[in-house]
Amino acid sequence: MYPREVSEEHASVRYIVDDVPAATDFYTTHLGFTVRMSAGAAFADVVRGPLRLLLSGPASSGARATPAESTAAGRNRIHLVVADLDAEIARLTDAGVAFRTEVVSGPGGRQILLADPAGNLVELFQPAR
Repeated sequence: MYPREVSEEHASVRYIVDDVPAATDFYTTHLGFTVRMSAGAAFADVVRGPLRLLLSGPASSGARATPAESTAAGRNRIHLVVADLDAEIARLTDAGVAFRTEVVSGPGGRQILLADPAGNLVELFQPAR
């Protein structure tokens, strides 16, 4: 059983990655996550606000439980709300992060997609005012 503060204060998402240190560096350097726990190349637990992201490498039990036909990154993505999408795009572009899409605008706001080193998608979203 996980400690109470993890299970009740965080929504957890597991991303299967091929390089845990590279994924950990990506999320902490570029997207404001902090490391809660790291088990080297097998696993890392990073958080940003109420989101707990479990980065599972090939040696982790989470990755080993994934069916063989589900090895590619999916179309699901985490959704991070930002106050100024243009400023985030400029900051990440300056840091060498590539985007997977152009900015898309809709009635609810604007969004853009990027991918972590394993190809898992991350959506940056600025709500409409």
